[in-house]
Amino acid sequence: MTTFTLSIFLLLIFLFRSTNAAVFTILNNCPYTVWVGAVPGGGQQLNSGQTWALSVPSSTVGRIWPRTNCNFDGSGRGKCQTGDCNGLLRCQNYGTPPNTLAEYSLNQYNNLDFFDMSLADGFNVPMEFKPSSGGCTRGILCKSDINGQCPNELRAPGGCNNPCTVFKTNEYCCVSGGNCSPTDFPRFFKTRCPDAYSYPKDDQTSTFTCPGGTNYSVVLCP
Repeated sequence: MTTFTLSIFLLLIFLFRSTNAAVFTILNNCPYTVWVGAVPGGGQQLNSGQTWALSVPSSTVGRIWPRTNCNFDGSGRGKCQTGDCNGLLRCQNYGTPPNTLAEYSLNQYNNLDFFDMSLADGFNVPMEFKPSSGGCTRGILCKSDINGQCPNELRAPGGCNNPCTVFKTNEYCCVSGGNCSPTDFPRFFKTRCPDAYSYPKDDQTSTFTCPGGTNYSVVLCP
């Protein structure tokens, strides 16, 4: 293979991957700073009004979440009150509850993207997660005052825990198979954010699809 042919081949690979990648545009509309975590993607400090354009390869399974009340040193090490990921600014693993989650699986069955918003790890910041291209318009919105209305048993500094985090029982965590149905605590989340996951087996009302190659926006404090 000549150098010219190799260059063309690599360019075609790049264009193919670029065509099938998704861009997640994350906007911090909150009146305070949010440190966004993303796996894959790492993390980014977003002051009020700032955005982060995160490009993700096709066939990726990942999540994006807000972190609050963080303090990092010059090396990117520190701690967040909610959503902390082992004390790193650039996350390498998932955040610690409570945190509102935007989850996605790109280019899966029938070349569809599957996306959802999950409160199965609790709630810390209101969020909107929606497609922004490709004619796909059905988004997910959760902007209720969950932190202010959080049941006493689920309250946490800076957020509202899901009952699985607090009680760690199969009733709430659905870890041992069999029937697992929503109880009063998951209903608290579901009545306020009906399109978001309120417990692990909430698939029927909480998973959405778009054609592969769709771009998305995540708005904090919509």
